[in-house]
Amino acid sequence: MSLWNYGTDVMDALVELLVSLASSRGEYVELCLETLVANFMPPSGPSSTYYSVDFWKQPRGIAKKTQVLERVHSTLKDISHLVPLLPKKLEEVLRVKMPNIYTKEPIMVMYVESMLRLENSPMGELVGSSVLYSLVDRLIELDVDIAWDEILQDDFQKGIFDMELEDLEGHAEDHIEEDSDKVSRDLIIQRFFSGNLVAQKLDSLMVLTFEHFNSCHERGRLDKVFATFLESFKKTIMTAYKSKFTQFVMFYACSLDPEICGTRFTDELLKIFMTNSNPEWRMSAVAYLASYLARARFVPVTVAAFTIESVVNWCFLYCQNHNGDINPRVHKVFYAACQAIMYVLCFRLRQMLAVPRLKSQLVLMRIEDIFGSPFKPLQVCLPSIVEEFLRLVKASNVISLPQSFLDHGLLESEHSRAFGGSERFDMFFPFDPCLLRKCDSYIRDNYVYWSTVRKAYEEDEDEVTSDEEDADTISGRGNRRMSDGSEMSDDEENFDDDAFDCSLDKMSITPRDSSAKFGGRMQRFVQMPSKIRPSTSPESL
Repeated sequence: MSLWNYGTDVMDALVELLVSLASSRGEYVELCLETLVANFMPPSGPSSTYYSVDFWKQPRGIAKKTQVLERVHSTLKDISHLVPLLPKKLEEVLRVKMPNIYTKEPIMVMYVESMLRLENSPMGELVGSSVLYSLVDRLIELDVDIAWDEILQDDFQKGIFDMELEDLEGHAEDHIEEDSDKVSRDLIIQRFFSGNLVAQKLDSLMVLTFEHFNSCHERGRLDKVFATFLESFKKTIMTAYKSKFTQFVMFYACSLDPEICGTRFTDELLKIFMTNSNPEWRMSAVAYLASYLARARFVPVTVAAFTIESVVNWCFLYCQNHNGDINPRVHKVFYAACQAIMYVLCFRLRQMLAVPRLKSQLVLMRIEDIFGSPFKPLQVCLPSIVEEFLRLVKASNVISLPQSFLDHGLLESEHSRAFGGSERFDMFFPFDPCLLRKCDSYIRDNYVYWSTVRKAYEEDEDEVTSDEEDADTISGRGNRRMSDGSEMSDDEENFDDDAFDCSLDKMSITPRDSSAKFGGRMQRFVQMPSKIRPSTSPESL
C-alpha cells in the first residue's frame, strides 16, 4: 500500500499499523522501513499522475506531498524511539531505495529532500554519514553522465574564455547594460544545457545540498557535516575521472565558513599533495588547491601566499634532490606543481604585491630556481598559462628570470604537447566557472572570474603609464620598480595591511598589450583558460 493513493484517514491508519508491526516483532522492522522509505517518492508508472512534472507545481501536488512526507518522517521518528537498532537497518534501506540517475527530476529531488531531512534530524547522528556518502555518489554519477561533447568541442590550443568573448560580441548590442560575465555564462548555458535533463537534475540536487549546508551553518553543525563531505570528496570526487560540477559543493561549504571549513580543505589538499603515494591523486590535489586559491574570493591573500610558498618549497627541494632533464612522464607531479604555482600567481600576484610583507615573502621564494632548473617546466606546462605568467613576471619585476625566458614568446614544444595529452591531470582546474544555472547564483558572489582579473590589469597599465608620465614631468625620474627593481615607493612602504582591499579590481598586474613585448600581438590561443576545457577532465584534452 502506498500512502500516496489514499486520503488522510487511511494514511493515519496505515502508519499506526506500521508502528505496531515494527515494535511487536523484530523481523518486521526492515519491511516497515522499506514501506516508509518507498513513500519518500510517489508510486511509479508512465500513466501515474505523480509522474507529471506539472503536477508538483500545482497546489494539490504540493499539499499531497506535504501530507505524505510529514506522516512518513513522523512515523520513522516514532519507530526509532521504540526500536534502538532502527538507524542501522535504515542505512541499508536508504541506500537500496535511492533512485537511479534516470529517475525524473521532481521524484529524485523529493527523495533527496527526505534524505537530507533525516540527516538534519536526531537520527542524523547515526545515519547522517551514510546519507551524505550516498548523495555524493549520486551527484558524481549524474556529473560523469554529462558528456562534454554535448557542451562544447574546443580546439586544444584555444582559450575557452576567448570563446565566451566571441559569443558575447555577437550579442553586444542586445546586452550593453548587462554584466558581461553573467551574459557570457548565460549564453553558454542557454546554448549547451537547454534540454539536458541530466544537467538539470544535477543542478537541482546541488542546490538542495547548498541549502542543507545553509541550514547546518545556521544550526552550528556545518563543521561536522563538512567533515563527512570532505571524506567523501577524497574518496569519490577528487578521484573521479570526469567530475565537472560536483566539486562546487566543497567550494560553497568553504564560502560559508572560510576559517574552519576553508582552512581544513586547503590543509587537506596540501597534505595529499605532499604525502600521498599515488601520483595521480597528488596531481589532482595540487590542481584542486591551485584552482581553489585562485577562484575563491573569500580566501585571504595571506593564506594563498603561504600555501603557494609551501608548494614552491616542495618544488625547490625536488630540484635539489633529483637529477635529470625534461621528462614529463617521470616528473609529472613536479610539473603539475609548477603549473599550479603559475596559475595562482596569475590570479593573485597583484594582491600579494600590494601587501609589503607578502611582497618581501614573494621575493624570498626560490621561484626563479625552480623555473630555471634543468627540468625546464616553462617548456612543459600549458603554454597559455606560461605566457600569462611570464607577462606578469616581466611587468612586476619581482621574480628574476633570465631575459631569454621573458623574450621567448610562446613556449610550446613537443614536451608541452606530450604533457598535455589525453592522460594528463595538470590542466584540470576543477573550480573553473560553473555552468549550472541554479548553482551559479549561489557561487558567483564569492567567485573570481578571469575577465575581472584581466580588466584589473588593463586599468593598472593605464594608471602606471599615467603615474610614470607625471613623475617624469615633475621630478625628471621614472618609476623605480619598473626601471631597476629597487625599493618600493613611499606610498607602498606606508601601506596599511588592515586597509587592504581584496576586491576583484585588485587581482592582476598584467599590462593590457604586453603581448607586444613578446614579438607582436598574441594569438587567441595563448589566453588563460577560463571555463569549460580545463574543468572537463584529461580525456577531453
